[in-house]
Amino acid sequence: MEPPGNDVVAFESAEKIILRWDSTASEDAREKMIFAGDRYEIERYLQAVDEIQRSMELATLSDDQNKANSAIQIAMARLEDEFRNILIAHTTPMEAESLTDSSPLPEEDYEDDSPLTKDLEHQESNSSCSYRPTNSIREIDLMPSDAIYDLRCIAERMILAGYLRECIQVYGSVRKSAVDSSFRKLGIEKLSIGDIQRLEWEILETKIRRWIRAAKVCVRILFASEKKLCEQIFEGLGTGTDDACFMETIKGPAIQLFNFAEAISISRRSPEKLFKILDLHDALSDLLVDIEIVFDSKSSESIRVQAVEILSRLAEAARGILSEFENAVLREPSKVPVPGGTIHPLTRYVMNYISLISDYKQTMSELIVSKPSTGSRYSSDPNTPDMDFAELESQTPLALHLIWIAVILQFNLEGKSKCYRDTSLTHIFMMNNVHYIVQKIKGSPELREMVGDDCLRKLTGTFRQAATNYQRSTWVNVLHCLRDEGLHVKGSFSSGVSKSALRERFKTFNAMFEEVHRTQSTWLIPDTQLREELRISVSEKLIPAYRSFLGRFRSHIESGRHPENYIKYSGEDIETAVLDFFEGYQVSQHIRRRSE
Repeated sequence: MEPPGNDVVAFESAEKIILRWDSTASEDAREKMIFAGDRYEIERYLQAVDEIQRSMELATLSDDQNKANSAIQIAMARLEDEFRNILIAHTTPMEAESLTDSSPLPEEDYEDDSPLTKDLEHQESNSSCSYRPTNSIREIDLMPSDAIYDLRCIAERMILAGYLRECIQVYGSVRKSAVDSSFRKLGIEKLSIGDIQRLEWEILETKIRRWIRAAKVCVRILFASEKKLCEQIFEGLGTGTDDACFMETIKGPAIQLFNFAEAISISRRSPEKLFKILDLHDALSDLLVDIEIVFDSKSSESIRVQAVEILSRLAEAARGILSEFENAVLREPSKVPVPGGTIHPLTRYVMNYISLISDYKQTMSELIVSKPSTGSRYSSDPNTPDMDFAELESQTPLALHLIWIAVILQFNLEGKSKCYRDTSLTHIFMMNNVHYIVQKIKGSPELREMVGDDCLRKLTGTFRQAATNYQRSTWVNVLHCLRDEGLHVKGSFSSGVSKSALRERFKTFNAMFEEVHRTQSTWLIPDTQLREELRISVSEKLIPAYRSFLGRFRSHIESGRHPENYIKYSGEDIETAVLDFFEGYQVSQHIRRRSE
């Protein structure tokens, strides 16, 4: 049976339009694009395609079917070229302001030479280095509405004709190139997990800062906008077509993006990595809600799962680093005494480290849920200090870890103090270092709150006891020279004082004080207030005792021969000499009397 006459005429007319734009048969068709011309020609071509597709449904004879198939193949090849051309024509590099995430970042995270990232808004944040949720998905229009309309018209006909795969491939290849261009602007490099793990940590720190900014932009702006474009063009044209195009476009870039965080999460653990890992954890944690919104389909489940798994590994890495840091503090082996009994580099490093931990209090409190695995009230290991956790039941697990670090640091320092041959210097060393621990805790409100007043009082008592022990070990024997015992003699022709014993007593005091002055002027108490307090404490005991002794016995020496050999110093000389103590340098001249 022949098709109705009108249908034949309509088919032949449509076929003629299709063949006129066959780029394989016409030079003119190759040089021109239909959708770059006037609207009338575009509508004529689309109507011709529709007529060919309708004819295919009506055709009953094989010849008619073959003619329709041939025409539709030519039309689909043409529409594929038109689809690609529209996409390319309207795929322009994103402007810097378009690739700017408005959520704030700590000021330290803006050390970057990328023109795009310099445009990111930022604010100073001294209270916390953690990222807070911003819920700031910001879709932008990637193409004008007329281009989107044309693309949708073409996609609808290609999908109806069974050319879904070709449509998806063309769309994905063009849009993925656009995403890759944006990645380059954001400084996202194509590095494998192995490449990332082989980089030096100093280089990785910069890349982590860049990644945090880039990830926010990619998820909240770039990927979200690509998804919106897919929906504008493909939504309703077939089950999951918009999602298929979206995944064709961004699956590779998304994997590339998240592989960086994954590489960091499984890299070798070391203390210096903790804070950047926490930055990564916080940034990814804040992005998780946005990731679930942008990648909400079944086909994008793998990306959601990858993000959750990376977050879990970053949390585990942070816990592992803290545990390994505690062991490193406990076992730090250096035995070379620091000159002058000053603050040990380990003390500075550890206290600065836990002060930074307290800056991440909220995140770390969420991650650290168990108390330290080492340390007990009755430890059988002589290389591990005792700590009664039962007394600290009210403390959070994170606070227990910080207290434990302070305990093991003090324990390690006690071992290092034994390297000093001078007992007095041992006490100065412990006083300096425990005082530094106390000051660092007091200087951080977050750290002080977590450590607690009880622990702080114990540490304060420790350094004050060290100061007391120093005074006893240094000055008991010196002050012993200024006692009256052993100087008085009996006899009616005697003045009651043994001049020989008195001369010997002055000589001993001079020698002992000169030796203390010579050595202890090279010792160092770096804290000005602590240094002054100890000098005052020494002076309050030494100066009155010396003045009194001098007042009682000066006449006995001055009445004899060469008194200057025995009374070498006035009370003012001694008072001035004490000011040389704990300055950390060798006094250029021996102390000597100012007047005689």
